[in-house]
Amino acid sequence: MAANLFGRYVWLVDILLRYRRLTYQEISDLWQESGLSYGEPLPLRTFHNHQKAVADIFGVDIKCDAGDGYRYYIAEPERLRGNNLRSWLISSYATLNQIQADSRLEERIIFEDIPSGQTWLTRIAEAMRQNRVLRITHQGFGKPYPNTFEIEPYFLKVVKRRWYVVAHNPYYSERNKAKGVKPDDVYLVYALDRISCIEDTDKTFKMKKDFDVDRYFEGCCGVITSDGKPQRIVVKAYGGFADYLRTLPLHESQCEIKSDDESTLFEYHLKPTFDFYQIVLAQGDQMEVLEPEEVRDEMRNFARNMLNYYSRKEK
Repeated sequence: MAANLFGRYVWLVDILLRYRRLTYQEISDLWQESGLSYGEPLPLRTFHNHQKAVADIFGVDIKCDAGDGYRYYIAEPERLRGNNLRSWLISSYATLNQIQADSRLEERIIFEDIPSGQTWLTRIAEAMRQNRVLRITHQGFGKPYPNTFEIEPYFLKVVKRRWYVVAHNPYYSERNKAKGVKPDDVYLVYALDRISCIEDTDKTFKMKKDFDVDRYFEGCCGVITSDGKPQRIVVKAYGGFADYLRTLPLHESQCEIKSDDESTLFEYHLKPTFDFYQIVLAQGDQMEVLEPEEVRDEMRNFARNMLNYYSRKEK
């Protein structure tokens, strides 16, 4: 029942985002046609209850403009579009609503599987909600054996079909403090699919007020962080690939600076971590790094190694 109610709230938000302004009667008519209503209209009292619930859950107000034929609209819709989690919830639940309304759609919508999200995601989310310390067994890529240690889970992040937990590590933090090594507090990122075991502890923690996750990932293209400062990087996109970048930017700092019939120049301000090089390399010959020279040199090294791989003669 709770999930069904949440789906109703999402439906209301979704149609107001799409249609922008609707009268109560228009909202009721759309509800009746949606397939979620079993053909019943939306009672006015229920609509007002949904109005209040949307304000509580999503932090936005549905207001009525008497000067525009008593049409309802979402005040400050940019607050929804600027919040990645809320946008994802609305989009996902809106799709789920359509499937529930017509089960025939279930076999016509193809979802990308995220394996790591099925095992540990809810366990870690629950610990985050309760500020509870977890003991995890984790084996990073390239590590010969797993290690078991405690973490204080702060944030969850999904990148390239993998879920990650951003956590304060008490062991390294205490070790740094004892040795006088900076930083005093150590935050690390752990891939959920590299975790083989999670145990609850009876310990709780308080999130450090000075930790800013946006600053932690500032200038990053994925989950690999760096102490360096973001750099100005210019890349050239060839042919129609520029349209791909316009619709799906490589990074939030992307800015188009020049274009002609053959290519387009894009500017970024980011840290050239391995995640960045992976993204550029994945585009093959459709992109070229122009500057700075040290980033261009690193791309040359990657390209040279790849050429050596493909130039080897099979024995």
